[in-house]
Amino acid sequence: MGLSTFIGGVHPFEGKELSSDKPIQVIEPKGEMVFPVAQHIGAPAKPLVAKGDTVLVGQKIAEAGGFISANVICSVSGTVKGIEPRLVANGAIVQSIIVENDGAYKAVEGFGQKRDYTKLSKEEIREIVKEAGIVGLGGAGFPTNVKLAPKNEEEIDYIIVNAAECEPYLTSDYRLMMEQPERLIGGLKVILHIFPKAKGVIGIEENKPEAIQKLSELVKDEPRIEVCPLKTKYPQGGERFLIYAVTGGREISSAMLPADAGCIVDNVDTVISIYNAVCESTPLIRKIITVTGDAVANPQNFEVRLGTNYQEVLAAAGGFKTEPEKMVSGGPMMGQALFSLDIPVMKTSSALTCFTKDEVAANEETPCIRCGRCVSVCPEHIVPVMMMAAAERNDLEQFEKMNGMECCECGSCTFICPAHRPLTQAFKEMRKSVMAARRKKA
Repeated sequence: MGLSTFIGGVHPFEGKELSSDKPIQVIEPKGEMVFPVAQHIGAPAKPLVAKGDTVLVGQKIAEAGGFISANVICSVSGTVKGIEPRLVANGAIVQSIIVENDGAYKAVEGFGQKRDYTKLSKEEIREIVKEAGIVGLGGAGFPTNVKLAPKNEEEIDYIIVNAAECEPYLTSDYRLMMEQPERLIGGLKVILHIFPKAKGVIGIEENKPEAIQKLSELVKDEPRIEVCPLKTKYPQGGERFLIYAVTGGREISSAMLPADAGCIVDNVDTVISIYNAVCESTPLIRKIITVTGDAVANPQNFEVRLGTNYQEVLAAAGGFKTEPEKMVSGGPMMGQALFSLDIPVMKTSSALTCFTKDEVAANEETPCIRCGRCVSVCPEHIVPVMMMAAAERNDLEQFEKMNGMECCECGSCTFICPAHRPLTQAFKEMRKSVMAARRKKA
């Protein structure tokens, strides 16, 4: 099979060699645990516990606050210290349930029990996924049970596993593919059980040949599952571009869902979490995190209980070998800069990337020279230079006319810009303003 890809994109320095060969290490937390009630797209979850309550591993401590929302499950046993606002990675202050970890890890009844998914109905599987609090673990945080219940269920013909992991430096999905491939395939089979007409495709970039070989070998006798090698290019793992590459040209816009193109897309960790919940009665209580960058003493991949403080995770990687100029939650292209590590690991956490130099801040912005490079790399085929002109005037109407809402905020235009203009940041703010204006009008 030839390599599938999309038109546009860039080739940033990968940096994956720092941690790609480091097996996943389990960290057991020592300090208090912080569980924000908003770790997903949609309405915040509603707390089910109060100060002084005793809680167990696997206990639901906050329930979904609406159709687009998700349960929050406790990852330790202990006592609820309180419910109070706490800082999270994106800089927001979010109402959070604080639990004093007793270190005993006593679990709820039935936790970890094996279960045969083939004896479960579609509705039972979706309910298990909902109760487990599973959301998109690639960073989007969309409730997975909702994704598994599209309106046009009969028209779903592709279940795509996003195993591209195109973001530089991140290697957590790669390690999961290498260490837990049977769980990945098992989780995909669970989803295919819901959609009997669909084909499962695992899309992996060519820079992960060992993972491609391992998974191809495991699915060679699975008629409904195949591995699709993808060209190594950023943002190959973007949902729209992955669909285009895997299906041979199906396209969706910002106003559409993957289901509108007959596809459901889930990332590696999400699919494995579905397996854990459905087949092993284990809700979402942990995240696989890459701690990396040239400022980190010992870059590593960790299995971390949700609610663990980032400072504990960094300490497990040996701390800083050099004081960083820049810390990022996630990767350098789409991650969010951090000013504090006193934040909890959440469902949408993927990495802690720390750099000795802040190359972005070191580059002085200069006027646009209309070179067109931003246009040539834009995977959405829109015109960043014209969108930036609208953004500088705060002209929301013109920004929309220039198809600014189709921007996926991948950062390719900013990366390639010789004038070092903060294009992506401007577009992110404009998109927020447009959405706020639409809500106000509605």
